[in-house]
Amino acid sequence: MADRHGVLAPTDTNITGAARALRAGELVGMPTETVYGLAANALDPRAVARVFEAKRRPSFDPLIVHVASLDGARALWRDTPPAALALADAFWPGPLTIVAPRTALVPDLVTSGLDSVAIRVPAHPVAQALLRAADTPLAAPSANPFGAVSPTRAAHVADSLGGDVWCVLDGGPCGVGLESTIVSLAGATPTVLRFGGLPLESLEAVVGPVGRRLHSSDRPEAPGQLTRHYATRTPLRLRAADEPPPPEAAARALLVVAGPAPAWARGYGHVELLSPTGDLTEAAACLFAAMRALDAGGYAGIDAIPCAAAGLGAAIVDRLVRAAA
Repeated sequence: MADRHGVLAPTDTNITGAARALRAGELVGMPTETVYGLAANALDPRAVARVFEAKRRPSFDPLIVHVASLDGARALWRDTPPAALALADAFWPGPLTIVAPRTALVPDLVTSGLDSVAIRVPAHPVAQALLRAADTPLAAPSANPFGAVSPTRAAHVADSLGGDVWCVLDGGPCGVGLESTIVSLAGATPTVLRFGGLPLESLEAVVGPVGRRLHSSDRPEAPGQLTRHYATRTPLRLRAADEPPPPEAAARALLVVAGPAPAWARGYGHVELLSPTGDLTEAAACLFAAMRALDAGGYAGIDAIPCAAAGLGAAIVDRLVRAAA
């Protein structure tokens, strides 16, 4: 199965081939509605080890397991908390990952030795088809080198990890464009471990007030908790909308998350508007692709004007703050 096939259309034949490759221990670039994942058989420790190697990911950073349905999650959780059933009923399939105590079926490497496992049911039809064809849970972190900007198109995966995957299934641009929200039910109260594509307010409408534990410098409970992450190679810094442009603005790019650019933005070498109308759903879907394009633009730096950190804006601001760390 060592031959590489590049980017493939998600035909039945190609999905069947990719599923066969996954069962043989290969890696596959898998589209989801959040970002593209680097998928491996989650129950095969050797395949999971290849994920860490390809991404150059530290082994202390746990992976998210993708399954086709709630039944797949219940097979991997030691106990299924009542809150997990309520959240799954409300948001699965979709951009929510639930952490709960695991069974012995889940390899230690997947969870970085933790007694809990993070599980998601993706909504993307290609991800669903691949999961059902492979007939095994898939560990699938974002398909990019560790700490870099996440991929939202098949070409992003091919450019950075093409030599490590059996194929990349092209499911088109990701509709959500940000990683999933992660909520832990492993403790006494629900706790958000990562902001993502499902707003905090939506979670609280189902399970009531939730705690927050978003940062870890040494032993993360979930992906995306390190201080520096989602980072461009070009230095990125945050600016307020009422700040004047710096003297070197002509050599820099300006990224505006929501709304029109301020009048002083014309001094920049390039201005990128994620959503001129202020639609945060549109801005989130465009964020990582825009960061990648600006990173490749040869600018001396990237300045970013974030949005308010409410609703989906909390996840957008989280990504920019970590990118600028």
